[in-house]
Formats: sequence, structure tokens, C-alpha cells
Amino acid sequence: QVQLVESGGGSVQTGGSLRLSCAASGYTPSPYRMAWFRQAPGKEREGVAAIGRTGMQAYKDSEKSRFTISQDNTKNNLFQQMNRLKPEDSAMYYCAADSRYNNYESLQALEYPDWGQGIKVTVSS
Repeated sequence: QVQLVESGGGSVQTGGSLRLSCAASGYTPSPYRMAWFRQAPGKEREGVAAIGRTGMQAYKDSEKSRFTISQDNTKNNLFQQMNRLKPEDSAMYYCAADSRYNNYESLQALEYPDWGQGIKVTVSS
């Protein structure tokens, strides 16, 4: 059974930083692409950052300068460094993975069959 488990969320003040982690297990081979999504109360889920097997990355335009997505060498652990956090970054953050063969990163939720349970990020002003 594949599983995605997020960690690293929490509460910070405006301007602070957090590093989210996602551990993927049960994949053989490791996922071809992974991504971070977030969903604030009353809003739709949105793609924040994605990374493909070749290391190509995609970001939501408004977060490109503050968020950095990365993986370890095994490609089974996904990270997101979030800097200069704002109250509007407060949301549940989800790790997503796609084990189907492809060469492209994507910020579209429909393209990811596997999801973690999510982790809460709260940024206070």
C-alpha cells in the first residue's frame, strides 16, 4: 500500500519560515512526480509547487520567490521550504504523488492519484 505522510507544519508569525516534509512509502519505483497543494477554509485546493522525476519544478506564480520544493536522492522524501510566510499562507498543506510514468511536473490536482492526510500551517499576524 502506498502512503504519504506529511510533517513539519505548525504555527508561525508573519515573516517566519517552515519546512514541510512528506515521506512516501510503498512505491516501487519512487513516484514520477510529487507536489504540494494547499486548501484554506472555504477555498479550493490549489497547487503550490511540483517536482518531476528529472528535477524540473513548477510553482504557483505568487509563491515562486518564497517557496522551494526539493527531494532527497531516493525521490521518496519531498520537502518544501517556505520563507517569509504570510497570514494568507495559512491552510492545510497536502503532499501528492503520481507513480505513473511521465516526464512532467504538474500543479493540477486531478493528475495526482495519491494524497497524504494533510498538515496544518497557521501564520499569525
